[in-house]
Amino acid sequence: MSPNRIRTEQEINGRRGRPITDQDAHEINRVEELSYDLKIHEVMSKNLHTASPDISLSDVLKILRVNRISGVPVVEDEKLVGVISIEDIVRALQNNDLTETVGQYMTRELVTVSNFESIVKAMQTFAEKHVGRLPVVNEEKKLVGMITKGDITRGILVALQKDYKEEEVRRYRASHLFEDIISDRTTLVLRYNIKAQNFTLGGTASSNIKRALLRLGADAQIARRCGIAVYEAEMNLIIHTTRGGILKLEVEPHRITMSTTDDGPGIPDVHQVLQPGYSTATDQVREMGFGAGMGLVNIKRCVDSMELESTVGKGTKLIMRIHVPAENFNGRKEG
Repeated sequence: MSPNRIRTEQEINGRRGRPITDQDAHEINRVEELSYDLKIHEVMSKNLHTASPDISLSDVLKILRVNRISGVPVVEDEKLVGVISIEDIVRALQNNDLTETVGQYMTRELVTVSNFESIVKAMQTFAEKHVGRLPVVNEEKKLVGMITKGDITRGILVALQKDYKEEEVRRYRASHLFEDIISDRTTLVLRYNIKAQNFTLGGTASSNIKRALLRLGADAQIARRCGIAVYEAEMNLIIHTTRGGILKLEVEPHRITMSTTDDGPGIPDVHQVLQPGYSTATDQVREMGFGAGMGLVNIKRCVDSMELESTVGKGTKLIMRIHVPAENFNGRKEG
């Protein structure tokens, strides 16, 4: 094995000969899957109530009470300048300052998320920053919405109800694909061209792959594992390559192979990039909320085997495999 090639096998942990269970895969469930699939713009509140810095806190309190919300963005000259929340008003009440202006008590250190990001980014930001709401901005950094934990919960519930009805029909139609085909080796290949720096479409290919697997009759747990693994691999192509690359899925009755190839800058030390938190993402990419250095770590926990080959100046190839029990492509699916 060459110095710049590493293979990791989950079989060494005692799993040889049996499929990875929910517990082995750290309980990858439908909610976690949706956190990658749903975009912030799909669940955020778009009908915004805003305040200006010069109105009184008592006026803002009326806005919050009438609309049954806990905070609003503060806008001046069409620019987002702060957020005023019920917590800020409570501080003002303690000082008997309800006649003061919003500008005196609003939070000026803004934490925002982008409308094209997955809701997993908003969830991470809520956990890290301990805030109750997040302003949502577009690519031009203009305010386009607000998102709360409640918005995420409602969005996930709506998505669960919708895809349950739609996917049952589609899964049945495609679940017997391999049963009537007689050959020495049958392989279905899906291929996607991923463009570098195209964050707006990030996750589209992986979402299509997961949907295809479900319709082919793969059980939900395997589809979830594939969905997360290829999402991380897809984002790596977007973030770290100069001209993008190819994302490919090969489905066989007993094995699923996912791979990415690119002719980008390459990786000097493949062992180092497998360390949690290590990333070569630019500051600009980090400011957008990507490049946390957990992509390959997340892939490893979702697949049975992973191979990473890279040559500096020539490119990188990533191969991920999941072993499929014989019954998993005959229409019987686990939840």
